[in-house]
Amino acid sequence: MSTSVIPPTDGTAGPSNGLPPLADLVRRSTKRTRIVYGVEGNSIDDGLAKANKIKLASKLAAEYRDVQTLPPILASQQGPAGPKRPAASANGPSAPGPQAGQKLIGGPEDSQSSSNGSIPAAEPRSLVKFRHQQGFAAEGGQASSRLSQALMRKKEAREVKPEYHPQWKLTRVISGHMGWVRAVAVDPGNQWFATGAGDRVVKIWDLASGELKLSLTGHISTVRGLAVSDRHPYLFSCAEDKMVKCWDLETNKVIRHYHGHFSGVYSLSVHPTLDVLVTAGRDASVRVWDMRSRANIFTLTGHTSTVADVKTQDSDPQIISGSMDSTVRLWDLAAGKCMTTLTHHKKSVRALAIHPTEYSFASASSGGNNIKKWKCPEGTFVHNFVGHEAIINTMSVNSEGVLFSGADNGSLTLWDYKTGLPFQHLKDIPQPGSLDAEAGVFCSTFDKTGTRLITGGADKTIKVYSEQA
Repeated sequence: MSTSVIPPTDGTAGPSNGLPPLADLVRRSTKRTRIVYGVEGNSIDDGLAKANKIKLASKLAAEYRDVQTLPPILASQQGPAGPKRPAASANGPSAPGPQAGQKLIGGPEDSQSSSNGSIPAAEPRSLVKFRHQQGFAAEGGQASSRLSQALMRKKEAREVKPEYHPQWKLTRVISGHMGWVRAVAVDPGNQWFATGAGDRVVKIWDLASGELKLSLTGHISTVRGLAVSDRHPYLFSCAEDKMVKCWDLETNKVIRHYHGHFSGVYSLSVHPTLDVLVTAGRDASVRVWDMRSRANIFTLTGHTSTVADVKTQDSDPQIISGSMDSTVRLWDLAAGKCMTTLTHHKKSVRALAIHPTEYSFASASSGGNNIKKWKCPEGTFVHNFVGHEAIINTMSVNSEGVLFSGADNGSLTLWDYKTGLPFQHLKDIPQPGSLDAEAGVFCSTFDKTGTRLITGGADKTIKVYSEQA
């Protein structure tokens, strides 16, 4: 059986019809397809990549020219590290350009495109780091080297190191109050201290032994503030019952009342040199009293919410107040007006602390960056104390530059007041029988020597921390 091939009659293919061969048609179609769709791929080289590499290589060569070779001082100190590497053969297969195994800072392409390979191989990165640390100038003292040294010196000047402060340790726990301890004050003679609590009683304790010496009753609500006069035998107390009392410590009786607040009184402070008492509370006002005549000299208004803390000092601003409206106000005592309003805090300002010798103070709130240091008298912001993310109820600072901050969750932090860096973190441990939630710290003060810290908290106890020698 035989088969025969019938030639095509439509004239579509075949060399006899004058058409090009099929292979040429396929090759031409492939070439046209590559031209049409090759733009979307990476096959076409427009030279941009090479131009970018050359640009980067020139920048690196100009920037690191000073660290390509060792300075004479380091070169003299550096001995032979081992046998010398043999030179690579020009005809051999392993001739990548510089010495085998080494790479220039800009890469092998950069070394070929920079000065025809005349730049020597770069030293290791550790040399660059060492030169920057030591501040060695390059040969000839180029301007870029001097600029680098100036920047390094400026950075080193900014890095302030804190002073050394000894660690603090809990040394005594005193029980006796039947409510939250909300106020504490130390005798100017450093013999005793007074505390006020939610049980409406003011208690006097011996500072050395921690024994109870006296209990003063008279308030009908929580005692929120205490202050002992440096110039008179007087103890002042304020409470949530709107009362401000003056106790005569010779007879242990109330001798004066200061009437005028419309709501609870949360804080008070005795002026160090004048016979003036300053109180503040829930009625959003700061009142200045004549200690002797009980007259209300000034009513300082301007805050829009509860004034949580008030402090006095003998130089301007003589009165500083922090409020729940998240502002700190500096008051002119002579004119009875506000000098400056500080609005840097984002949440309510609950605590203030004035440095005993430095002309500055700190304020604390419950937001981020919640402790801020200010310079008197204009209230210039100095820096933040970063690291105590909690609702801070109390702050105290001693003459050695130790700032204490106590928070609502029982966290305690001790700071270097000069630099704003923390050097110790503590945790308030509730007494047995107390809830874990009763670890909050509400009040604190240093004694007159600055070596003992007295705190009062929600577990109804008074804790004494001592500086370790």
